[in-house]
Amino acid sequence: MKSGKSVIQSETLASPRGKVLLVIGDAAEVIDTVYPLMRLQEADYQVVVAGPDARCFSLVLHQRSQGWDITQETAGYAMQADIAFRDIDPEEYAGLLVSGGRAPEYIRYDEHLLNAVRWMCNADRPVGSVCHGIEVLAKADVIRGKRITTVPKCRFDAEVCGATYVETPVVVDGLLVTASGALDGWRWMREFVKLLDRD
Repeated sequence: MKSGKSVIQSETLASPRGKVLLVIGDAAEVIDTVYPLMRLQEADYQVVVAGPDARCFSLVLHQRSQGWDITQETAGYAMQADIAFRDIDPEEYAGLLVSGGRAPEYIRYDEHLLNAVRWMCNADRPVGSVCHGIEVLAKADVIRGKRITTVPKCRFDAEVCGATYVETPVVVDGLLVTASGALDGWRWMREFVKLLDRD
């Protein structure tokens, strides 16, 4: 990691309310990642950041500049992963979130991650994704027959894997909470925390 770059780390103190897994990789989107981390810690959940390895990952900022048809990407913060996908024991977690950005395009092929996502869904634990995070849930085959939302350019990924795309900021279908993009983070986390707190 370049000298002087700020590194975000999750709070490592155990929480009586339980642990939530936050899934990232290189090029995870800053707001999609940092807001859930802080919001869940504010709600007294311990957030465990998981990546392909337990190392530092580079986050990115996505913005649509005036006159651009596509998103412009710039370097953001770095974030330290607490655990590698291969070391996840899903039984330890109350819920799981998949961040957006470009990371999901790559991490969706990690079988350890996919197995953790499937376990969480089968165990009726809250699972959420924002923006491109739907690519991980689609590859894990946990959105078939579900109503979801995502950034419009990922609509095909969801529909080809059997989901029904809804053009709205947030969709809750059972224990699955999906959000369209970074600016919908507050709506996304409001619904996700409600599901975590349901017991």
